Amino acid sequence: MWGKIVNFFRQYLYMFIQFVFVLVAIIVGAKLGGIGLGVMGGLGLAILTFIFGLQPTAPPIDVMLMIAAVISAASCMQAAGGLDYLVKLAERILRRNPAHITILAPLVTYTFTFLAGTGHIAYSLLPVISEVALETKIRPERPLAIATIASQQGITASPISAATVALLGMLSGFGVTLFDILKICIPATIIGILAGAFYSMHVGKELSDDPEYIKRLNAGLLNDKKAAVLSDVKNLTKARISVAIFIITTLLIVLFGSIPSLRPTFGDKTLDMPLLIEILMLTAAALIMLVTRTNGIEAAKGSVFSAGMQAVIAIFGIAWMGDTFINGNIAELKGAIEGIITQMPWLFGLALFVMSILLYSQAATIRAIAPLGIALGISPMMLIALFPAVNGYFFIPNYPTIIAAINFDQTGSTRIGKWILNHSFMMPGLITTAVSLGVGLLLIQIF
Repeated sequence: MWGKIVNFFRQYLYMFIQFVFVLVAIIVGAKLGGIGLGVMGGLGLAILTFIFGLQPTAPPIDVMLMIAAVISAASCMQAAGGLDYLVKLAERILRRNPAHITILAPLVTYTFTFLAGTGHIAYSLLPVISEVALETKIRPERPLAIATIASQQGITASPISAATVALLGMLSGFGVTLFDILKICIPATIIGILAGAFYSMHVGKELSDDPEYIKRLNAGLLNDKKAAVLSDVKNLTKARISVAIFIITTLLIVLFGSIPSLRPTFGDKTLDMPLLIEILMLTAAALIMLVTRTNGIEAAKGSVFSAGMQAVIAIFGIAWMGDTFINGNIAELKGAIEGIITQMPWLFGLALFVMSILLYSQAATIRAIAPLGIALGISPMMLIALFPAVNGYFFIPNYPTIIAAINFDQTGSTRIGKWILNHSFMMPGLITTAVSLGVGLLLIQIF
């Protein structure tokens, strides 16, 4: 009897010590920034392998190659001026409808993330949002906070984002198509950000009554000149062509992903979606470079390429470490939480949310944690409904887009509170995520 109890605690203590090393690698890697998350994942993997004797699993090669292909195409579009062109379109939309900016701004950032597959496009839109709000005497905190949240939510609805590609890669073996993910996540996240936007319309005092704004106004700290004047696209034709090629390729991916019978077959085997995405996106990159005469070196210098390659390295190290830890302790993990997860599978969404706070990457989170959900027997459709839970960036206000939004707000209305967690992004983020999950859970019952 006592021997069984001692063995039980020894078994779980051993797993807990391993988990501590995994967690430390994640936290330190997140603080290092850049490729730090990935290389610290490699260090954690080395500890698990050489100290704890866990057998390394296979690295997530397919996911990494899919992300690299998508990033190649998006980088070429950026180098051709396509992203600048999209931002100019967004600026026109916002300036023509300034009174509705709290609703329009998140829809714009969401749409552009959806099309580009990356939330980094929000950096170019934030100064425009802040300026238009200030010109209209609308509290900038209202559109800025929810627009920042929406730019991340769009990632879990985009057919070409690294996170969606990672989820599709893991669920394709269960007969899940890209359309299965999109039909749940697109309406769920749109309704979520609209709920967050309606809440944001009533956040804080009106700008004319805000003490911080009045203080800065009287001190002459507000710049009356338009700070967010975007540079014109150098070659409009090239920019439009690059956007057209990229969007057409994205639509083809959605089409092939939704109707498997359209894909090439070889004997009795249909071409897998990971390979199809890689082929189409590399082709799109090549066409953009050839047709628009875009320099490949310039594409590699852009912010999209840099951010994308950081995501690849992060997934390489973190996902590999996570897979190894889960595979080496699967019996203990299932024994510890299988009962409660089986009864309340939605609780797995909490694990996704917490890990996304630590990992700062939706793709790395889904790649590291979703295998545990699959091993625990959570249905693929439930995992899709819980997918938006990986957007927990906002919880601790130190993510780059959050810091950028705070800095672009000249009025000081967008801020980090005295108690750190009572910041401008907390309630819009929680409402958006909670509503997205609720709608997703409802939709999987309907479908």
